Amino acid sequence: MLDALLSELPGGPEGETPENRIKRLSMRSMRRGIKEMDIILKSYADAHLEKMDTAALDEYEALLSRNDQDLYQWVSGQITPPAEIAPLIEKIAEFTGAR
Repeated sequence: MLDALLSELPGGPEGETPENRIKRLSMRSMRRGIKEMDIILKSYADAHLEKMDTAALDEYEALLSRNDQDLYQWVSGQITPPAEIAPLIEKIAEFTGAR
């Protein structure tokens, strides 16, 4: 399922440097549809993006393509996230103290 999501993403430009990718994902983390997710994802991104390997960045980028209302409900524990993104949602929730 995660592979299907990743294949649908526009992603960055070909030959994008890791530094530029991190900057792009950081910007996408703070330009969300709801303020709560701006705060949650930007703080998580600031603390973790530079430490992530390519696979983790791919997973995080796929997460950013999700609907903010769903993301907020998953992170806050209101509803159970899909299994393929549950580990990342749990990390974000633990980091932000949302649960």
